[in-house]
Amino acid sequence: MQSQNSNNTSLDDITDPRAWVAQHADYLYKYALTRINDEKLARDLVQETFLAALERLQKFEGKSTERTWLTAILKNKIIDIYRKKASAFVKEPAVTFAEYETDDFFEPDAHNWKPDHRPAEFGIEQPDLLESKEFELILQKCLKKLPSLWLSVFTMKHLDDEPADTICNHLRISPSNFWVIIHRAKLSLRECLQKNWI
Repeated sequence: MQSQNSNNTSLDDITDPRAWVAQHADYLYKYALTRINDEKLARDLVQETFLAALERLQKFEGKSTERTWLTAILKNKIIDIYRKKASAFVKEPAVTFAEYETDDFFEPDAHNWKPDHRPAEFGIEQPDLLESKEFELILQKCLKKLPSLWLSVFTMKHLDDEPADTICNHLRISPSNFWVIIHRAKLSLRECLQKNWI
């Protein structure tokens, strides 16, 4: 008997696993690559996503698009990677040392730059230049230089728009560590971009 969703539509009408690679592999690969900066791992995660989706196919009810469902599975796998890296990194001296550095650059609320330390304009404020391949390439190189935990936190916050408490929960870090990492990552990216772009 075929699985049915609440509208009595056949599951076969909702999704076709045979078409997943052609329809979604490139999108999922780009999604993974921008979040983990590792081509081989991104490919592996896409394959794992397809396998996990096949195993859960009977649970897919068609309440979201096929791509949204596959992306959610991939996102959970990426978070698992972040979590593993975070557990090995949280006690690194760089995180502790960064707490003292933030006082020089940020207001006491730790959310805003002090006026003397605000990042300089990069000269890319026009939308067409923001999409520049050259800038994107430099940004990706700068992101690759971030320690893995910092990249994880920065990506979840600024690419996925996850709230701070969700990030802390997923990565098992404290709110104070979260803000230290976010600000240290911003400082590192600012320095890298100013050296390589301005």
